[in-house]
Amino acid sequence: MATIQWRPEVNALTTPPSWRPRFIARNVLGKADMAARMAKALPNYSEEEFRTFIDLHNQLIAESLLNGEQVTEENAVTYSLSFTGKLNSPDDPLPPLDECLQVRIHASQPFIEAIRRDAKTERLPEEKKLPLISTVQDTVLELKDVLNPAGLLQLTGADLHFDRKQGSGCVIEGTAGGKITQTRFGKIEDSEIIVMPDLPAPPHPWNNEYTVSVSTRYSEHGTLRTGTYGRMLRSPLTLTKMGHPNPPEVGILTGKEASAHVSVTSGSVAADTTLRIQAVFDARTDALLFSLLDMKEGGAVGAAVSVTANGAVTLQGFSGSAVSSLSIRVNEYAGLKEMIRNNYGGRVVDVLKVETA
Repeated sequence: MATIQWRPEVNALTTPPSWRPRFIARNVLGKADMAARMAKALPNYSEEEFRTFIDLHNQLIAESLLNGEQVTEENAVTYSLSFTGKLNSPDDPLPPLDECLQVRIHASQPFIEAIRRDAKTERLPEEKKLPLISTVQDTVLELKDVLNPAGLLQLTGADLHFDRKQGSGCVIEGTAGGKITQTRFGKIEDSEIIVMPDLPAPPHPWNNEYTVSVSTRYSEHGTLRTGTYGRMLRSPLTLTKMGHPNPPEVGILTGKEASAHVSVTSGSVAADTTLRIQAVFDARTDALLFSLLDMKEGGAVGAAVSVTANGAVTLQGFSGSAVSSLSIRVNEYAGLKEMIRNNYGGRVVDVLKVETA
């Protein structure tokens, strides 16, 4: 029996950096591959018959779940359904099923124990030396993971130094498209890079999500090696005419999508200001918590509002803010929640420049 391969991988989200074991799949098997292996083990049946058995197995499981049943294959896996979401009263209807109905598949403890008992692991060497970007911060706003075109971007880490004459460099790329090799640097050292960022124009104003990477050669004729920061960067967004009755809507809290997950629709604003808005995934209630923040980590925070579906929400300002309230509309709740959980570790924040004119 072959070994289970793994290698140590840098976890760039921790400071100082740590390492985690990463499973390396030898191969990815599909239905045809499994049918071929079944036919080899039981030659009285053909591969085509086993493909039919696999399709029938999956169909019957789906039908059983739709019939409100749980399927438990003893000492193997269990298939079941669950609901997520929040009801404000016991008489509330279910949210739309595409938002609240989940299919759960989990392995039984005997199955897991059998795999662990028989497993033999093989450590692979760590991947070749790469630029490691540990933190990224705008030095003007003093906020991490903010890409401010009017500021200075500081990258810290290890093995970051590059020589532009060798075709190396620093690249900022929009997740919705476009990338620019940076040209304006204040410092290029092994442990720190300071750059005046140039941002590629996004296809839509709300596509304010970017990545940053550094490429370098560690010898004159060495291979070009690239390290990409493990977190997304987000640039500030501008709200205009917030002193008017019907200001233009502005998309926020979105990634590369062609339509905004959330839109700011109006607000009560006394003067021009800059603040932040956050959406946090609350695993206990399976909801998103929205609130307004000041411009300092650990600073003032407005009251959090729990959201479990599309719709309009009003957020209250924090103490001392020129924004007493901000009205938003959640357009794509499911997409936003998925983005926050998969790409942002449970929390996404946008910087908002609020203008009354």
